[in-house]
Amino acid sequence: MKFSSFLISLAIVFSACAQQQKENDITLQNDPKNYTTEIVVPDLQIPWGMAWLPDGSMLITEKSGELIHFKNGNKTSIGNVPEVYNRNQGGLLDIELHPKYKENGWLYITYSSKEGAEKGGNTALIRAKLNNNQLTNIEKLYKGTPNTTKGHHFGSRIEFDNEGYLYFSIGDRGNRDINPQDITRDGGKIYRLHDDGSIPKDNPFVTKNGAKKAVFSYGHRNPQGMAIHPNGTIWVHEHGPRGGDEINPIIKGANYGWPVITYGINYSGTSITDITKKEGMEQPLYYWVPSIAPSGMDFITSDIYPQWKNNLLVGSLVFQYLELVELTDDKVTGRKKLLEGIGRVRNVRQGPDGFIYVAVENKGIVKIIPN
Repeated sequence: MKFSSFLISLAIVFSACAQQQKENDITLQNDPKNYTTEIVVPDLQIPWGMAWLPDGSMLITEKSGELIHFKNGNKTSIGNVPEVYNRNQGGLLDIELHPKYKENGWLYITYSSKEGAEKGGNTALIRAKLNNNQLTNIEKLYKGTPNTTKGHHFGSRIEFDNEGYLYFSIGDRGNRDINPQDITRDGGKIYRLHDDGSIPKDNPFVTKNGAKKAVFSYGHRNPQGMAIHPNGTIWVHEHGPRGGDEINPIIKGANYGWPVITYGINYSGTSITDITKKEGMEQPLYYWVPSIAPSGMDFITSDIYPQWKNNLLVGSLVFQYLELVELTDDKVTGRKKLLEGIGRVRNVRQGPDGFIYVAVENKGIVKIIPN
C-alpha cells in the first residue's frame, strides 16, 4: 500500500512538472550563427571569475585556487592568494574590481574559506590590492558561518551597483531546510555591504534581533550568476533543483521562497514541496524546465551586438551552450542557443571593449566576434 501511494505521488509530481513546463514554455531557437569565436585565453581548467584591469589585461580565477594575470598572451600566477577549501563546488570563485579601481586599487574576491573552528569551509569575501604580482593589503570583509564539510552551494558572485554598494551571494551550503529561510543564519542569501565591508544603515534587517545585518534578500538556493541591469537593479539566477533554475531581480528584504516554494523537484524525481506560490514570497521572473544548470550571467549593453542588445546571456553547464535570453519590458519573450557544444560554460562577461567573453571548462576564455 505504501509503495502504491509513493507511485501515485510520483506520478502527480511529474504531471505537475509537465504542466509547469507547458505553462512556462518559450520555444528555444537554434543558434543563428552570425558570429565567429576566438580563444583569447587558452588552457584553463575551471575558470570561474574574470575581470579586466585598466590596461586591458585580465584577472582570471581558477576554482583550484590559482589567480591568473593574463597580459600580452602570457599567464602569470599571482602570489599570496588565500588558501581555498577546494572541494566539489568550493574553491576560488568570483573576482570584481572596485568601480573606482583606478583611484583606489581595490579588487574583491570570493572563495571557500577554511577559516573557523569547524571543519570544512564556507564562502568568504575579501578585498586586496595587486602589487608586483602579489595580493597585498588583504582585508576580510565577510565570512559565512558555520563551516561545513558539505561540498556544494557556495554561490558565489560579486557585483557593484551604480551607487557603489557591493553585493555578493552565498548558496544554502546544502542545508536547505534551515539556512535559506532563517535571517539569523548565513547561506541562501544575497548580501549588501559598503565597499569597506561595513553594513549599510538602510539594509533591511539591521534592526532585527539576531539577524545577519549584511543580508539584503533571502530564500535563495545557489545564486551562481549576478549582473547589474541597465536600469541599475541587481539580477541573479538560481542554480536550482531539477526544473527549478530561476531568474530573479533582487528586491530589498524580499524572500525568494526556497525551499518552501519552487517549480523544481529533487534530482531523484521526488517532490520538494507541493506549492509553487505563497503570500510574502517572490515569484521568479522566469524558470527553466528542463533545468539548464546556469552559471554566469551578464546583460548586453554593447552596440557591437545590435540584435542582442539589452538582452541577457546565461551559461549552461549541463547543455554546454550559452543562452541568449530575450527580454521585452523585463519579461522573457524568447531564448536562443549560442555556442552549442562548446563545453561547460562557467561565466560570461561583457568586457570593457564591448565584446562578450565566455569562460569554458577545459578550454579557456572565448571571445564572440560578430560577422
